Amino acid sequence: MSKLRVAGIGFTAVTALALAACSSNDSASSGSSSSAPAPAPSSSMSAPMSSAASGDGVTTNADVFGPACSQLPQGSAPGSLDSMGPQPVASAASTNPLLTKLVAAVKATNLVDTLNSQQAITVFAPADPAFEALGEAKFTELAGKPDQLAPILQYHVVGKRYDAKGLESAKSVESLNTAGGPVKIEGSGENMTVNGAKILCGNIPTKNATVFVIDKVLTPGTNKN
Repeated sequence: MSKLRVAGIGFTAVTALALAACSSNDSASSGSSSSAPAPAPSSSMSAPMSSAASGDGVTTNADVFGPACSQLPQGSAPGSLDSMGPQPVASAASTNPLLTKLVAAVKATNLVDTLNSQQAITVFAPADPAFEALGEAKFTELAGKPDQLAPILQYHVVGKRYDAKGLESAKSVESLNTAGGPVKIEGSGENMTVNGAKILCGNIPTKNATVFVIDKVLTPGTNKN
């Protein structure tokens, strides 16, 4: 898939982080101090076989799995699966209560439109507690330095759309931050990890991306050797 150049930053391809994720121009303030509640292990859903027969990584609501999925709004409320599905990933993530910090990071690097314009991507979206583990001071510092934040966000976006089964088969995928090294996939279903990060809610469908909410911020360079 072709990679885009991020205007004003000079990095190749969207630093999607999206994370879900993701973000919208007018939702989720970067100054938000609220965070999503910790995932409830008892609400875990088993990872199903993907309903996507074409192998293009596109998923449906029936494919979603993970202990934090039950924390999403229900029905057609903003942030629900029904609401996020038709929207491009950054806009969809901006309504996701698990991803307010990621949305703030994407907005800080002016990547909303870039992320939304991608055709078919995979986004590993750190949940709010993952960013909070960095500390508020560090997060604020990064948000004020887009040149440092951008490559971190890029490392969470893959320029090809995968569902959980596709990731399991691939075992290793290349992010938009190619200098950061491959992203290692281990395990399967609810036991799948992304560079060691656990999947809190996976196979989330959006218009142009499949999103996996994870419990850690991925570090570029971790798997270079």
